[in-house]
Amino acid sequence: MARVLIPLATGCEELEAVTLIDLLRRAGISVITASLTEQQQVTASRNVRLVADTTLRAARNDDFDMLVLPGGLTGANNLNEEQRIHGVITRLNAYNKGIAAICAAPLVLAHAGILNGKTITCYPGTLSAEDWPDVTITDQAIVVDGNIFTAQSPGSAIDFALTIIEHLTDEKTRNDVEAGLIRP
Repeated sequence: MARVLIPLATGCEELEAVTLIDLLRRAGISVITASLTEQQQVTASRNVRLVADTTLRAARNDDFDMLVLPGGLTGANNLNEEQRIHGVITRLNAYNKGIAAICAAPLVLAHAGILNGKTITCYPGTLSAEDWPDVTITDQAIVVDGNIFTAQSPGSAIDFALTIIEHLTDEKTRNDVEAGLIRP
């Protein structure tokens, strides 16, 4: 069974965090949520309180198949200030493990130094071609470039989760999860 780490930072976009957690777990993927602090309760961008499974301190050295970073500008900035997140990104990238970020969170990947030569997407205005000339930034909803998965916005969260599910499991599991959502 695939294992995914989803760090939860104060100010994260709760729609993205909860959608990713929920759909990946529906697919039978082991999702571990981790708070950046010793306080496992995290207040998201719209004052929704989320309770992480563990702390980043406890989980950061565990073996994961993928790291998924929820966005929200405040949450992404908090993730970016946390050097342990950069360490997890660097370690997983060195082993070609999946690294995913949605909305504003690709800025964490840029600052971690793993996006040079990659094509990504992010929330409009989060990253600019002038500041990141070695990164190709598109306005597509979802972009997969090697082991890097990025999505543009909260509106992309369901499709992003389904893309990750297919990568970590198979097309049938993705289709089964999507069918259960009864989307128009």
